[in-house]
Amino acid sequence: MSRIANAPVAIPQGVETKLSDSEVSVKGTKGALQLTLHNLVGVSQDGELLRVAAKDDSREASAMTGTFRSLINNMVVGVTEGFEKKLELQGVGYRAKAQGKKVNLTVGYSHPINYELPEGVTAETPSQTEIVITGADKQLVGQVAAELRKFRPPEPYKGKGIRYVDERVYRKEAKKK
Repeated sequence: MSRIANAPVAIPQGVETKLSDSEVSVKGTKGALQLTLHNLVGVSQDGELLRVAAKDDSREASAMTGTFRSLINNMVVGVTEGFEKKLELQGVGYRAKAQGKKVNLTVGYSHPINYELPEGVTAETPSQTEIVITGADKQLVGQVAAELRKFRPPEPYKGKGIRYVDERVYRKEAKKK
């Protein structure tokens, strides 16, 4: 059995959980999230703990229990603390501006890029070259950050582009004559 699935998920104060046969929903101060369970996985609640168990002894069921335990834990962390990803723009004239549910990017194209944020995700721009993406859903926050980075990924010669704050871009040496 998965060792991750052996650890129960602790439910902190102020978080509501609802269990049904095929769905887990978690509600907290930062929002509400739902997860549809795999048919090989079962979830039970005893007090302030959620336990994830396999419905049979197959290898796939064991793998799914660890996966769903991590997903449920991410939901609990998301509705209590939230998740954030930080991006930075490097390049002359590269700018970002958050306007409500849109992020306006000027990253070297002949036109500005207006990216519409999905529901449940917010973006802030503390400076013109920084973007902070926050939300309760870990997967959605990471997806939005990846889509913003995809508009101008960092290139290896000058390092220009949109990158994660902790990302290291390996630089290449220019061609010699």
